[in-house]
Amino acid sequence: MYNEFQKYLASELQSIEEAGLYKTERLIESPQGADIVVNGKHLLNFCANNYLGLANNPELIAAAKDAMDDRGYGMSSVRFICGTQDLHKELEASIAKFFGTEDTILYAACFDANGGVFEPLLGEQDAIISDALNHASIIDGVRLCKAQRFRYANADMADLETQLQAASKCRFKLIVTDGVFSMDGNVCPLDKIYELANKYNAMVMVDESHSAGVVGQTGRGVTEQFNLRSQIEIITGTLGKAFGGAVGGFTTGKKEIIDLLRQRSRPYLFSNSLPPMVVSAGIKMFEMMDRTNELQDRLHANTDYFRTKMLAAGFDIKPTQSAICAVMLYDAKLSQIMASRLQEEGIYVTGFYYPVVPKDQARIRVQISAAHSQTQLDQCIDAFVKVGKELSVIK
Repeated sequence: MYNEFQKYLASELQSIEEAGLYKTERLIESPQGADIVVNGKHLLNFCANNYLGLANNPELIAAAKDAMDDRGYGMSSVRFICGTQDLHKELEASIAKFFGTEDTILYAACFDANGGVFEPLLGEQDAIISDALNHASIIDGVRLCKAQRFRYANADMADLETQLQAASKCRFKLIVTDGVFSMDGNVCPLDKIYELANKYNAMVMVDESHSAGVVGQTGRGVTEQFNLRSQIEIITGTLGKAFGGAVGGFTTGKKEIIDLLRQRSRPYLFSNSLPPMVVSAGIKMFEMMDRTNELQDRLHANTDYFRTKMLAAGFDIKPTQSAICAVMLYDAKLSQIMASRLQEEGIYVTGFYYPVVPKDQARIRVQISAAHSQTQLDQCIDAFVKVGKELSVIK
């Protein structure tokens, strides 16, 4: 049987490559940071989710090492059997305090958190109303649930209201949105979503993966930005982006919701608990966030600087309120060619194209970090201008 299947796979892979859509993985030979080593060459990294520059932070590394010495390497168990340490409960409490919620449950990744949140809570009588640009993990999680599905155009409040009206006869209604949409960098209009939720007796869930640590005055995400702390029923997020860049996801929110997820959420019940080193580093990270707002301030200043300079140079950049700057190229092959040329100029970026983004919406997603110096930002801008002119992206 595999001989025939092998031919099919080879044909599919060839088609992907001929379309210029084949994804290659470049090997990094250094810690993650603003400056990385790829194939022996130093490059400036502008495509990591390392928003606060904590991926190689000495305090987090020390906390992880101490935890390995004190609590071992791994847990070898799921939480409800023998996989829960006091460290897990401490991290869950830290996350709840950070977001102003009642309780938290940890997952191996936010993909698991989103995959495990809907099915235990909602059934055939209920409705999920989801933003069209929500992350793939939300889409997959919704598919696992028997609730009725409604979709509204990205951040389109008129369409959201239409979908809420269509779902009016459902028992429970849950509006689901990303806090920051990862490919465009725009922030969801949570204040307006909340108003509509109240008007139509619905609940709200926000994925803060790309917004926590980034938006809001102290980096506490979109609930802080729109003065809605403690008002949103469900928040999901990750430790793998601004919060240290390792692994681990979470759902935080109303106590009863978290309690039921502990009883019925399959990715939680059937996956090993997070290793002590990751948990301990996470606890330390939230301590650092409470101590100072320096990293968020630097990130915001860096993002404003980069965006202003790139727009002045003539690049087409999606409106953004986050650390994501989508440099629009529209053509998939062009996005790959430009990313390759930028790497030759010492700038590490990635071209995004279908199916990661809609067809004819290819772009290079530049992600700014608090770890970037102004000199490094200028190097990146100069490289974009040089290559952009070579490829007739700008004049």
